[in-house]
Amino acid sequence: MRSRPLPSPARLAPGGLGVVGALAAALLFLLGSAPLAAAADSHEGFTIKDPRITESSGLAASRAHPGVYWTHNDSDDGPYVYAVDSRTGRTVATVTLSGIGSPRDVEAISIGPDNQIYVGDIGDNLGGTWPHVWIYRFPEPKRLGDQTVRATQFTVQYEGGPRNAEALMVHPKTGRVYIASKKEKGGELYEGPNTLSASGTNIFKKVSGIDLWVTDGAFSPDGRQLSLRGYFGGESYAWNDGHPKAQGRISVPLQRQGESMTYTPDGTTLMYGSEGVNSQVEPMAVENAPKPSGSTGSSDGQNGGASGSGAGSDSDPNYKMVAIALACGIAVIFGLKRLLRRK
Repeated sequence: MRSRPLPSPARLAPGGLGVVGALAAALLFLLGSAPLAAAADSHEGFTIKDPRITESSGLAASRAHPGVYWTHNDSDDGPYVYAVDSRTGRTVATVTLSGIGSPRDVEAISIGPDNQIYVGDIGDNLGGTWPHVWIYRFPEPKRLGDQTVRATQFTVQYEGGPRNAEALMVHPKTGRVYIASKKEKGGELYEGPNTLSASGTNIFKKVSGIDLWVTDGAFSPDGRQLSLRGYFGGESYAWNDGHPKAQGRISVPLQRQGESMTYTPDGTTLMYGSEGVNSQVEPMAVENAPKPSGSTGSSDGQNGGASGSGAGSDSDPNYKMVAIALACGIAVIFGLKRLLRRK
């Protein structure tokens, strides 16, 4: 993301309270104009403290239990899904899935309509050698606590042959399931049938290409935006009724092994997770967000990042942070100069 050019300190008028006052006014304007990245809507990051969770590969914000996030390990763990309370970082429920086979490489989790949780056993680190992969679906428990839940298992194949994938997204309005394949030079977005079948094979068909090495993805709660992440960056798309249009790059935090992401239930913040013991889940403000209906400009958020906090906009959070830091630094310098002159 490019920041807008800032005035050089050498060109600012020296001395006087007028300069400091002007800087203070600018600082107040920047602080009041929009929230900063990674602090939107007061959503805070947290640490997953459960020693059993060493490879958190998926993340989904609960709709039934505020502040709770569902996650799971990557492989060699078993049919387990964990509910983590973001206020404490502690596990408040371990769900054992019954009615399914032995999980192979679980990579993603997403919540669809009617609080149905979908778990994607879709990984294939050998580059696409498994003839099929699986999706497990179960109702989000109304009560938190250790329990066994019967899940439905769906068999999945891709149009064009096997693929490695780590991102599964369920549209929050239609319930349709999407999978993004993982390739270093860019993957593809696949769409599942309108309704998944538990008795037959579900063929996922290619929707579009993706210029990203995808490790996870998520739909916004209103279903109007799709965000995908990789290890070092991300992309957002205006969903456009199933015909995604690229909006632009999004920032992701630098993590040990960034494997997961989810929107907060209010849609203001993206939470980014990583693998590892005591892994961190970090918040960042949603970028390129579609404008609310009735606002000026495109209501679909398809202006390539010109809306929201897209690159180069006046509300770019990185621009604000740089501007604030510069303003504070200049104010301190002028204050020190005045003190030295008095001596």
